[in-house]
Amino acid sequence: MTTAATDLDRSRTTHPQRWSFGLLLVLLALALGVSALPSPLYPIYQSEWGLSPLSITAVFAVYAVGALTSALTVGPISDAIGRKPLLILALVSILAGLVVFLVADTTWHLMVARLLHGGAIGAITVVSGAALLDVRPFDGSRNGMLSGVALNLGITVTVTASAAAAQWGPSPLRTPYVVIGVVILVLLAAVIVLVEPHAERTGGRIRLQRPSVPAAIRADFWFSGMGILTTWSTLGVFLSLYPALTQKATGHTSIFFVGIVVSVMAGASAITQRAGVLLTPRNAAIVGDVGMVISLLGAIWALNSGSTAAIMIDTVVLGGAFGLAFGGSLRHLGEVAPANARGRVMSAYYLLGYLAIGIPTVVAGALSSQFGTEKIFPWFVSAVALACLVAAILGYRGGRRPVVETPVGL
Repeated sequence: MTTAATDLDRSRTTHPQRWSFGLLLVLLALALGVSALPSPLYPIYQSEWGLSPLSITAVFAVYAVGALTSALTVGPISDAIGRKPLLILALVSILAGLVVFLVADTTWHLMVARLLHGGAIGAITVVSGAALLDVRPFDGSRNGMLSGVALNLGITVTVTASAAAAQWGPSPLRTPYVVIGVVILVLLAAVIVLVEPHAERTGGRIRLQRPSVPAAIRADFWFSGMGILTTWSTLGVFLSLYPALTQKATGHTSIFFVGIVVSVMAGASAITQRAGVLLTPRNAAIVGDVGMVISLLGAIWALNSGSTAAIMIDTVVLGGAFGLAFGGSLRHLGEVAPANARGRVMSAYYLLGYLAIGIPTVVAGALSSQFGTEKIFPWFVSAVALACLVAAILGYRGGRRPVVETPVGL
């Protein structure tokens, strides 16, 4: 097949609305964007509400509870009843969470809003990912790459817009939620007129399966699992505690500065996930893991220096390494997961991810509340850097193993 024919095949869609693929990518971008939406605002909540680091990380991590529950259940449900009803429900849930944010005046309100958003984001991530294959089923690998880029671009655009709205809008803790609410309403209208992507829905009994990993790919799974454990542990703390640390280290009180720090990290991740296709998935993950070691340890030095330039440079390197480590581990798992166990394997993979966002983030917050974030942060990033080094070693040793043809069993 010629290159032109291959490109044409990739762009083919079985859906009557050609814009459906773009809409689904935007929904994925929105999902991660909303998850990071309050990040530039956490320093304001801390200063105006007197919240401790534990409270902030608990607010951040409770989102993982809703996302985990949703991600493990909505797949079979959408197979049975279709993608569209769940996407509509998820967008309505995001709107409800935004309303709670708007009226919030206690930590519990923030936790309820994050729980609503977690459930909605988990649903959108799983259902939109499946719907992308429904409407363009001829190049799943490219779909996966575009999904990863969209997720990171979503964080970049949403956090930048949130920070700008908070910095120059009439109400820092209200305006960002109103702005994103308008965007959600537009997307909700688009989904309502969307033709159901899943034409072969079963309509039968919904069967939920527990996450599990076939014995034949367990070594590969744990290599990829280390990738999501380390990257999402870093993501949790860098979206919750790091913004306030950068403000204190540099003396910048601007909300927009915090948004730029987070956006630069996500933007660099999107670029390297796109460029990472030039490497094999395993090599991309190994390079990313090594880069994470360097940039995580570099973050300690950058904060201690108090230099804005040092923090921004390290953030770019960290984001780039994050994109390679996470994108490479996800692509590697996609290559080795057997077709008849792909759903269970990916559920197990994201189970590790959401646990990595929730548990280490809360632990870091609890220790920070007792000993101070400045004292705990170096220990936390050193532990994650060590885990990244272990992941790189596992990947290198696994890549040197002789390939033995064995049947895949469940």
